[in-house]
Amino acid sequence: MLNSIDDVLEALEGERYVAERSLGVAIHLALQLGKPLFLEGEAGVGKTEVAKVLASILDSRLIRLQCYEGLDVNHAVYEWDYPKQMLAIRLIEAGGGGERVEVDDIMSRDYLVPRPLLQAVEASAGGERPVLLIDELDRADEEFEAYLLELLSDFQVTIPEIGTIVADQPPVIVLTSNRTREIHDALKRRCIYHWIEYPDFDREVAIVMRKVPNVPEALAADLARAMETLRTMDLYKPPGVAETLDWAAALAVLGTKRLDPEAVDDTIGVILKYQEDIERVRSGGTEQLLASAG
Repeated sequence: MLNSIDDVLEALEGERYVAERSLGVAIHLALQLGKPLFLEGEAGVGKTEVAKVLASILDSRLIRLQCYEGLDVNHAVYEWDYPKQMLAIRLIEAGGGGERVEVDDIMSRDYLVPRPLLQAVEASAGGERPVLLIDELDRADEEFEAYLLELLSDFQVTIPEIGTIVADQPPVIVLTSNRTREIHDALKRRCIYHWIEYPDFDREVAIVMRKVPNVPEALAADLARAMETLRTMDLYKPPGVAETLDWAAALAVLGTKRLDPEAVDDTIGVILKYQEDIERVRSGGTEQLLASAG
């Protein structure tokens, strides 16, 4: 289905994802080589969307692991179903006249609750090829990052009480990071790496027109130029493409045809999420935004 870079780019376009050729190359190589795809970039540039779009293109199940500080094996791979284990022990004791329960009886796959990583490996072992999204890996601790090395190298997970579960074919794995901390080289070496930049003017206009088709092209151009300016300002949190789309949708609801001072003032909270950034734009940046849009 996706036998060339052009096939990948065409499929992405069909899902209304406007990608640079370099991203198409990275996706093509990851799929053909069976290697994980590691995407870095600023928040809101479309990293997570790549996994969602790939699941749609491949008609596969999307399994998502949202990373956070303190994430551990119990939440990412598996945990034991303790209530079910306790019930089994009581049933055995009740039916066996106090017979001793063997550990093996309740430490089997039947008593496991699979979490995203195990779900992906078992699905692949069962003939599927799901898309596993490990989102915002930089939020997780380094210990968890180290745990992923077995999965990314051999597409398997090891459960001490049961053994190793191996995928028949590699799932499609997409890892994302906003680079709030550096990811270890050992993990990056196992992946196809790609940095997603903010889109240039023409591509951002195209993204807005495809994702929010009821927005006039002139307004889409105004927004793209304004976003270019905002990203050069000294803001605590520069807006990404996701914010551009939110801004376009908000202005469409308000019936705005072109960007003007009133529209900027009314909707600035759609794209900027820190009061310091809003005050900076309002104290002198609004005119700069409108000058760039004009």
